[in-house]
Amino acid sequence: MPKMKTHKGLAKRVKVTGTGKVVRRKSNVGHLLSGRPAKRRRRLHKDTVMAPADQKKALRRLGY
Repeated sequence: MPKMKTHKGLAKRVKVTGTGKVVRRKSNVGHLLSGRPAKRRRRLHKDTVMAPADQKKALRRLGY
């Protein structure tokens, strides 16, 4: 059986915490930010924990 390869595209976008949760960046913070309220921009710049269903898929792709 060959080794399982890490999905490099996903590995660059997410981080696995010490407790095994997958942390990701929020969407809508790439560009065109001037039209959005500062409150929303601040909120969007914080990282968030991935949804449980997506987390299961992500961990499998990362080789956990």
